[in-house]
Amino acid sequence: MTTRTIRRRLWDVFAALTMLALLLVPLTGDAVAQQKSLKEQLVGTWTFVSAVNTRPDGTKFDPWGGKAAGMQFFAGTGQFSFQVIRSDIPKLASNNRLQGTADEFKAVAQGVLSYFGTYSLDDSGKTLTQHIKGSSFPNLGANRIWAIALTGDELTLASQAGAAGGTNELKWKRVK
Repeated sequence: MTTRTIRRRLWDVFAALTMLALLLVPLTGDAVAQQKSLKEQLVGTWTFVSAVNTRPDGTKFDPWGGKAAGMQFFAGTGQFSFQVIRSDIPKLASNNRLQGTADEFKAVAQGVLSYFGTYSLDDSGKTLTQHIKGSSFPNLGANRIWAIALTGDELTLASQAGAAGGTNELKWKRVK
C-alpha cells in the first residue's frame, strides 16, 4: 500500500466520523435538555408574552387589556420576582408618586402587579409554588400555586383566578 493510499483511506474515515458526529450533535442537545431538572430549566429571566383569564362561564379576557409588559426572574438560590404593568397607565399630574388623585391611584393599582419571594417546584406534579413575601396587591396571599409547562424558551403558568373564579394562564419567553 502506498503512502498516498493510506492517507486517502485515513481521510475517508475522518470525513465519515465527522459527518456522523455532526448528525448526532442535535440529538445530544435534546437529550441534555431533557435531563435537566425543572429548576435548572426554570432559572433565568423571562419576559411577559400574554395573559388569558377564563371565567367560570367559559368566556375569555385579557386582564391587562392586551397592553402589558413584564418580567419574571427565578434565581438558582430559590428567590423570584414578578412584575406585570399595563403600558397605558396615565402619568401622575403631580409628578410625585406620593401625591395623586383618587382616579390616578386607582389606575396605578389596577395596572400594576408586582410581588417577590421564594419558590419551590414539584418536578413530578409539574407545579410551581411561589411563597410571597411582599406584593403590590396585599390580598394576593402567602402562596400561589401554578401548573407549569416548559418547552425550550417558552414558559406557561396556569392557576385558579382567585376571587373572580375561573382560571388564568400566563405565557413567558426566556430572555437571552
